[in-house]
Parts: sequence; C-alpha cells; structure tokens
Amino acid sequence: MSSFYPSQGVRRKLADFVCSQPFQRFIVGVILLNAVTLGLETSATVMASYGPFLLALDQLIIAIFVVELVARLIAFGPSFFRGGWNWFDFIVVGISLIPAAGNLSVLRSLRILRVLRLISVVPQMRTVVGALLAAIPSMGTVAILLALIFYVAAVMATKLFGASFPDWFGTIGGSMYSLFQIMTLESWSMGIVRPVMDAYSFAWLFFIPFILVTTFAVLNLFVAIIVDGMQAVHQAENKEAEEQAHEQRRAIEAEAHAERSAIGEEVRALREEIKALRADLAARR
Repeated sequence: MSSFYPSQGVRRKLADFVCSQPFQRFIVGVILLNAVTLGLETSATVMASYGPFLLALDQLIIAIFVVELVARLIAFGPSFFRGGWNWFDFIVVGISLIPAAGNLSVLRSLRILRVLRLISVVPQMRTVVGALLAAIPSMGTVAILLALIFYVAAVMATKLFGASFPDWFGTIGGSMYSLFQIMTLESWSMGIVRPVMDAYSFAWLFFIPFILVTTFAVLNLFVAIIVDGMQAVHQAENKEAEEQAHEQRRAIEAEAHAERSAIGEEVRALREEIKALRADLAARR
C-alpha cells in the first residue's frame, strides 16, 4: 500500500488516519469483539437472554467495517484494488452485507469470515501467510511425491492384505484412506497394524518403512519448505528495511551537505564583506 500512498491533501490525511497505529489497534479490537459475539450467538441460552443486544452489536460492527473500508477506498482510490489484502478485506466485508434470509440463511455462517480480517490487519500474520503462499509451488512437488508413494503403497497393501481385510485394504481408495490414518499415527498400531500382523506376521516389513518414509521424511519436507519460505520473506523484509534506512541516510546526508554548502557560502560572503570593510577603512585613512 505504501507505494500507492497519496502524496498530499485530504486523501493523505485520511490515509494517515486509517493507517495509524491507534486506528489499527481499534480495528483489531473490533475484530476480536466480533469473534466473541459470533461465538456467543451459537448458544441458545445466551441468545434467549441477550439476543437483541448481540444482534445490534453485530450490526454496529458491520457498520464500523464498512466505514473503515469506504475510508480506505476514498484515501487510496483505484490503487486500493492493487493490493491482494485489500481485495481480501473487500470480499469479507462484502459477504457480511449479503442478506441472510430465506434461502440465503446458510450465508449467516459465513459471517465468521470477518475474524479472518485479523490476518490482513496484523503484519506478523501477513508475513506468515505470505510465506505459506510462497511455499505452495515447492509444496506441490512434495505433494506429488507423497501421492506417488501413497499410490504404490496402496496397490501393494491391496494385493497383500485386501483378501483378509477388505474393510481396510479391499480397494485402492480404501487402502489409501487406511494408509493416511497410519501416516498420521492415529490408532495405527492397535487399530490396524497389529490385527493385520496377527494374520500376516511379515506385515511390519511393509508398515514400518511406510511410516518412516511418509511421516518422518516426506512430511518433514513440508516443514522445511515452509521454514525456508518464511526465512525468504524475512530476508526480503530486512532487505527492504535496509534499503529504506539507506535511502533515509542518503537523504539526511544530502540535507547536511546542502546545509554545509549554504554555511560555507555564507562564510565566504562574510569574508568578502569583511575584506570590503577593511579596504574601505584603509581607503579612508
């Protein structure tokens, strides 16, 4: 947004206001209050006692979000839509304005999306989400690798254990689901593997390597990619901050140099005046 910041006038003052820390903290507080009220609205007991108040408060919060969004639209003009996070806020607030009555009553549940605005308001959260989005291409490669391993393992499990355990390994789809449960280590031993080992004593030779490859190797690649993405985002931010600091230093140095030059010119002018005065005094004598 800073690259599209208005340079002067009323729009500049409005942009300064909506981007100021106090106003941003106020919006964060409103978002958190909205999260609490939306949670309370799911309780029939609370709604029976405080329903009208909570609904009125919900309408007030929507009004605050709309006023904030309109203020930003006025301040930044068409440049507002050049930012992805601005589009995110625009869509979330727009969903809140959709009438949730009749056949559209299911859309009332989408109001909780307003809480996600916390991501666009808090810079640290934007950094994390940005790192996740930047890591998606690399994660896609790992996902393809994991799918390939799953497919090979599912075919093997179906052929090896499908006849005795059709519920778990009767089909490739069923085998993939069972293997996914094993990969997450959710009741994998007593729930699936030990019963299979009672019928096939060699089954551990299949399941143990599968767990080692998927759970402890491939999934850790996702973590490594995300960490690398976050480091790249932090480095980019640090580089941008260093460039801004360097530009500020250059501006300060240029201003100081201009002031020194002006002082030097004044000193030279004073010397010339002194010389002229001395010459005038000498002539009078």
